[in-house]
This record gives sequence, C-alpha cells and structure tokens, in this order.
Amino acid sequence: MKMRRQSLSRTLAALLALLLPTLPSAQPVTKPAVSAGKSQAKQGPKAKVRIVATGGTIAGAQGDSGSYGYKSGTFKVEDLIQGVPHLEKLATLSGEQVVNIGSQDMNDAVWLKLASRVNALLASPDVDGLVVTHGTDTLEETAYFLDLVVKSDKPVVLVGSMRPATAVSADGPANLYNGVAVAASPEARGRGVLVVINDEIHAARNVTKMNTTNVETFHSPNRGPAGLVNTGAITWMDPVDRKHTKATEFSVKGLESLPRVDILYAHANMSPDLIEAAVEHGAQGLVIAGVGDGNMTQESIDTLEKVQKEHGVAVVRSSRVPTGLVLRDNEINDDQKGFVASGEFNPPKARVLLQLALTKTCRPERIQRMFDEY
Repeated sequence: MKMRRQSLSRTLAALLALLLPTLPSAQPVTKPAVSAGKSQAKQGPKAKVRIVATGGTIAGAQGDSGSYGYKSGTFKVEDLIQGVPHLEKLATLSGEQVVNIGSQDMNDAVWLKLASRVNALLASPDVDGLVVTHGTDTLEETAYFLDLVVKSDKPVVLVGSMRPATAVSADGPANLYNGVAVAASPEARGRGVLVVINDEIHAARNVTKMNTTNVETFHSPNRGPAGLVNTGAITWMDPVDRKHTKATEFSVKGLESLPRVDILYAHANMSPDLIEAAVEHGAQGLVIAGVGDGNMTQESIDTLEKVQKEHGVAVVRSSRVPTGLVLRDNEINDDQKGFVASGEFNPPKARVLLQLALTKTCRPERIQRMFDEY
C-alpha cells in the first residue's frame, strides 16, 4: 500500500510538471472595492469642500473635572479638521470660522452673515460643496433658513454633535466625516440643504431635534430620512418634493434685518395677554404652537383675529404636537379669520418661513401659498 501511494504521488508530480508551463501565470488576489453608494460610483478628482464653522457642541470642550457640563465653541475649524482621521481622503478641504458660539445664541444677524458667505463661496469654481458645523439646539432652524435662501445646486450640509469634542465616545468626528462625504457626493447636488448626523441624512425642511441629550436625537418624523451614510458610504432615498434653494423667491441680498416673528405656546387656560404684548413690542408675525391641530382658547383666537385685521399681523397656526399636519379650515375657519395653517411645519420651521415670507408680503393668502409650496 505504501509503495502504491509513493507511485501515485510521483505520477501526479510528473503530470503537474508537464501542465504548469502551459497554465497562465498566477495573479495577485485582491478584494473588490467596497462601493460607497451611488455617490462614489464614478471615480475622478476629489471634490473641493469648504468647512464653515459656527461653533456649537461639536467644537465644545468639557471642564477639567470631566463632568457633564461643557463650553460650546471652544475649538476652531482647523482643530476640527485635524481631529478627524482620513478626512482629507474624501475631499480637498479648506475651512473658515464665521462665528464661534453655542447655537442657543444663534440670531438673525448671524443667519444673514452666514447665508451671504455661503452664497459667495458656492459661486466660486473653487468650491464644490460646503459643510457647516453648528450646534444642535437651533440647527434645524439654520438649516431651513439656508434651504430657503441659498442660490446654488451645490451641496450644503450641516453637521453637529450631541457630545463635546473632548467627551468619551464623542460623536462629532464621525458626523463631520460623513458630512464631508455627502458634501463631496455629486448625487447631493440639487437636493437642497441637508443635515448629516448619527449616520443619517435629513432634508433641512423635514428634520427636527427630538431628544434633549441622546445622539440619535434628529429625525424627520413625518417623512423619514433623505438617506443613510456610514463611514462615507451613502444610500439615497427620494428627494424632497417641495421648492428649495434656487427655486425659492427668497434672497438675503440687500437684507439688513428680518421681520420679528414670535412663537407663543398654547396650553389649557391660555391667556391673550402675551399675544397683545408681542404685537406691542413689534412682532410682525406670530406662530402659535397650538394644541392638537393648531387650536387654542377661544379668547386667544379672537385676539389673534383682531391683531390680524387691525394691525396686519401675520398669524400662523402650528402645533406643539411633534408629528402630523395642521390642516387649513379644519377646526378653525382660517379663511374667515385671515390665519395661515402651517401644514407639516413645526413652530420653529414655521417661524423661519414666516420671517422670509414677510419680506415679500403680509397678505395671508400669499403666505399660505408659500407654506403650501415650500
């Protein structure tokens, strides 16, 4: 038996010796490239992405004690870029600091400054896309403001974080990495301003902050995310079906200020005193965070109708309820009273749109058309 095995082995060796010269030379085995979604299907020169920093938790630092508290806007844009490994492989990067504040201090003046700078950068051939770093508290409002006044199809992406840069398991670096990947994606063009956070892409129009501290706080409750992104790999969902960016009638060109619009929160036994006080202090528009389908006490409704008819104050009915639509003429006769129904817009988004609407008109029917189209 042993002799037979040795003979068989010698025979196989002889056959291989004869066959090997005729076989093709061996090639190195390589793994297939991992697709990063549609956005990286075509290889070419790296996109030029500008990072515009405004501060916020993503640039924040904890105190020496390591306690929960932290200071927003501690680090500058250069620190953020250098703090994310391999970020430079996604795009050719540059950065600038517009402001360095916590987003709770965001205001109309900064919005106008930021929007003007964003439009100027996007008009340059040296910029293919923008990432704006921002605090999360008012990120959804800034994002939607830019969505209405940016005049370019180039990608504009807002990113933030729920944990400061020095925290254990900080989420800012991953959010910035994914934000740059989206801003560099050709498929991001024409989708309006986007928010990238916690491995999700959201349309600025739809997204809202839903939790005080959790990293998965941002959601688009009525429509869902615009896409998903994981370590730069992008999967796109359906684009927004409403007007934005270049298709809007709004512009910050020549604007030095925005009309004052206040948000008032409805509740049981709501008094009209705050409505009257807001108008006395110069409010040109009021957004009511109403109960249910944008409702409120009858006394408040009567007062709102009065200030609309007598002072031309624009009144928008939104809701304090986080999901659903405020329907026109459903519980309140908006046509008769001269009110506007917010539809999908929560109170902060309704305020942003009403501010810009008032730069064009104070007529309720025209403002309602804007809420329906945008």
